[in-house]
Amino acid sequence: MWRTWSRAAALLPELLPSALPFVRRMTMQKGGFIRILAGALMCMAVSACDVSEDDRPPTSRDFPRPYRPVSATGSNAFSTEQIRDDRREAETVMDLAAITDGMTVADIGAGEGYYTVRLAARVGPEGRVLAQDIDNSVLARLGSRVERDRLDNVSVILGDTDDPRLPSGSFDRVFMVHMYHEIAEPYAFIWRMRPSLREGGQVIVVDVDRPADQHGINPQLLFCEFERVGYRLVEFIRNPQIAGYYAQFEVAGKRPDPRDIEPCVQPGEDFNELTISDDSSSGEDNDVQGS
Repeated sequence: MWRTWSRAAALLPELLPSALPFVRRMTMQKGGFIRILAGALMCMAVSACDVSEDDRPPTSRDFPRPYRPVSATGSNAFSTEQIRDDRREAETVMDLAAITDGMTVADIGAGEGYYTVRLAARVGPEGRVLAQDIDNSVLARLGSRVERDRLDNVSVILGDTDDPRLPSGSFDRVFMVHMYHEIAEPYAFIWRMRPSLREGGQVIVVDVDRPADQHGINPQLLFCEFERVGYRLVEFIRNPQIAGYYAQFEVAGKRPDPRDIEPCVQPGEDFNELTISDDSSSGEDNDVQGS
């Protein structure tokens, strides 16, 4: 629907000057249909929309754009491992996620392997860890670390910007630690990730509450993007030990058709003004920033 009205709006440029007052009134209403059309018209009126899909992977074009900033891929080391261990970051996150011996888990955006090696120890020799990243050079270094440390329960794979390339029905937990804000095609990515979960499997997101172009993401926006693709928020906690927040999701309902997914932010809309109820959140509400 959002794509249909975006194309329809492109046929009406001569009406835009006189339509602006009407559009502004429509953007104040909550109806999703009106917000989509009004947002498209407003965006075109200020020359802020580029309807071309040429800058996107062909495999993403059935999905909506996020219409929000995406952080540039930066250093794979969020902080030094010693500092993170001193505040018991990995132990805290693994405890919250109820990681136990024998589980099969995925570490998305594994980087240098901070979580990979600690997850490997927690799940034990009967468990499995799949470490994924989109950077070949990073994966080469991680592979060397896995071999050096003789982590026989760890495998390393290359993912893509819009597809984690995880095997179906394989994981009890999927970890996305300080990396979700770098995903350029979040709707496509987590839509394709969903089938990888076993029955009762869950997705663990650790991130920082700050603008998406500053290596963080508003938790309300995170909740919305997961909900639009067919997940349900199970738990949300702010915790200084993890220098940010912890969010846990599970599958809910049917996976939507990609063309039926409505983006949480519409063209021309200020994503910083997005507010969504987080009544299902729990735990302490400590305001902290990542390092």
